[in-house]
Amino acid sequence: MAEPILSAVGVSKTFGGFVALDSVDFTVHRGERVGLLGPNGSGKSTLVNCLTGTLRNETGEIIFGDERIDRLSTHQRIRRGLARTFQIPRPFASMTVQENVEIALLYAAAPAGLVHQRIPHGAGPDDAMHILEEVGLHKKADERSGALTQVDLRKLELARAMAAHPRLLIADEAMAGLSTGEVDEILALLLRLNQAGVSIVMIEHIMYAVMKFAQRIAVLVAGKKIADGDPQAVIANPDVQKAYLGE
Repeated sequence: MAEPILSAVGVSKTFGGFVALDSVDFTVHRGERVGLLGPNGSGKSTLVNCLTGTLRNETGEIIFGDERIDRLSTHQRIRRGLARTFQIPRPFASMTVQENVEIALLYAAAPAGLVHQRIPHGAGPDDAMHILEEVGLHKKADERSGALTQVDLRKLELARAMAAHPRLLIADEAMAGLSTGEVDEILALLLRLNQAGVSIVMIEHIMYAVMKFAQRIAVLVAGKKIADGDPQAVIANPDVQKAYLGE
C-alpha cells in the first residue's frame, strides 16, 4: 500500500464536558478514496475541522505529507494541499461563477512561503476556465453564482476547492439533496479527480454513493472510531449496523 498522505494519531477534542473526539486515529494513503461515516453527532465534522484547522485538537498529532500540521493555521494547511468542501455551499452570490474560482485561485493557491504575493502564478482567467471545464461549469462562467441550481452549486464548491491544487480533498456531504442522476455526476467528477492523483475523503450519508466510491470506510460513533477497513466488511459489522439501525 502507498505511504500515508495524512495521519492523525490520538486526536481528541472536547467542548466543555462533552467529548466530541476521543483519541481517534485516522489515516489516508496517497491516491486513496476513503469514506468517513457516522450518524449525526458522531464527530465527523469535528474531525474534519481539526484536520483542516478550523478547530484545534487538544491531544494527538496530525501529519500531512512529512510535516506536522496541527498547529498550523487553516490557510497554511490549504497552501500545503489540504482542501475541503462544505456541506452548505456559500459562494460569493453577487460574483460570477468564474470570479468565484479566480478568488479561490488568488488566495488559496498561493505557494507556501509566498503568503503576501498578491497574484500567484496560475491565478488567471484561463486557469479558472480550465477548472470550470473540469467540473462542467464552463458554459455558465459568466452567470451569477447566486442563480445556480443545487447541483451546479455543488460543482462550484468543488471547483473552488480544486483551485487550491489539493493533494488531499475532503468532500463534506457534496451530494446532499441531489437526485440520483446528480449524485452520479458528482461521483464521476470525484473519480476523475482521484484518477488525476488527488486523495479523497468522502463524508456522506448516501450509502449508494459511498459504496460505489470508497476503497476503504472508517466509522465514527460518539467520538470514537468503531470500524475501519473494507467497505463490505465494515457495513456488515454488527456495531456499525447498530449505530445506524438501532437495537
